[in-house]
Amino acid sequence: MKEKVIQELLQNYKTPLYVFDIHILKERIAYLRRCLNADLCYAVKANTFILKEICDDIDRFEVCSEGELRICESMQLPMSKIVLSGVYKNVKVIRELIKKKKGMGIFTIESMRQYELLKEAAQQNHVSISLLLRLTSGNQFGLNEEEIFELIQDASNIPYIEIKGIQYFSGTQKKSLKKLAREISYLDNFLLSLSDKTGFVIQELEFGPGFPISYFESDDYDEEAFLKGFSDILESMTYKTVITLELGRSIAASCGYYLTRVVDMKMNKNQRYAIVDGGIHHLVYYGQSMAMKLPKYEMYPSRNSSKGHSWNICGSLCTINDILVKQLTVADLTYGDVLIFKNTGAYCMTEGISLFLSRDLPAVIKIDEDGSFSCIREVIRTDLINMPSKKGE
Repeated sequence: MKEKVIQELLQNYKTPLYVFDIHILKERIAYLRRCLNADLCYAVKANTFILKEICDDIDRFEVCSEGELRICESMQLPMSKIVLSGVYKNVKVIRELIKKKKGMGIFTIESMRQYELLKEAAQQNHVSISLLLRLTSGNQFGLNEEEIFELIQDASNIPYIEIKGIQYFSGTQKKSLKKLAREISYLDNFLLSLSDKTGFVIQELEFGPGFPISYFESDDYDEEAFLKGFSDILESMTYKTVITLELGRSIAASCGYYLTRVVDMKMNKNQRYAIVDGGIHHLVYYGQSMAMKLPKYEMYPSRNSSKGHSWNICGSLCTINDILVKQLTVADLTYGDVLIFKNTGAYCMTEGISLFLSRDLPAVIKIDEDGSFSCIREVIRTDLINMPSKKGE
């Protein structure tokens, strides 16, 4: 982030602070499109604050809750671009959506019960709906192979139901192309088997590759070579169909910054500690392992970090687990210094234990492509959430 931008942000907004750079975000999407011969589906859960900015750049948005759906509606995202997913689907919401004929793009099926629910609602309201059947990877999500065969046979005789394809997702931060190749090979064989045994034509495979993101200075990751290797794996599939890649972290991470300020410093048992006004309730890295590695960051004001004292950077929560970085070498660290953590555009603002201690939620700032910035969410008091809504009862 440019120093002038940092100065303006800190002059206008208090820390801690989330900042999302839309130029970086759009460049990232364009880069992924160049590397991957596939449609892109954005997982809304990764970052709900950037939806409007990427609506024209993304083919589809995956929504997993009623709350996420309301956010998409408030951002006026086309319902035709929405995939309503999730292991739990609210019966009332599903029925209302189909009854109102909102033009929902597609529904995923995670269980036989979900299928019966959607089938009943579609038939009662005489509304045609499109489905993706989620194939389980061996956990609580999705359907077994036998159930998918059964649903395809059933749907072939049911009006208002169109099964478009298969959805598959098995995890995140996958750093092994060999593992991804095994998954694609398994899916390829499964699609061929479906076609041979049922005569059913799968129009689409929606696949969550779980691409890794480089969060730490020690990460040794050649992303361009990795994406090229994955693209070659897709090209090698025997079953040819439309491929949609569901991505969240890989799309949004690089556009985000988290700014937090040093508010206290001390020496305990020969260890230096710097306390910042943020913490792990706002800042979440994959696997909760950030304190064990050196994250990608910068200091403001900038200084030479090759020399100086080692500091344990701790947040402001009343838990010994609130450590952002251990043994960070910083020259002349002092009160008011700001640490800027990079690649925080995904999950940090949605996965953290944000209600702990009733500390405020940070403001969210958007930097537009022309360099101007605006506040898209003000600071929110969480004490209002953590107290009874009816006092004295």
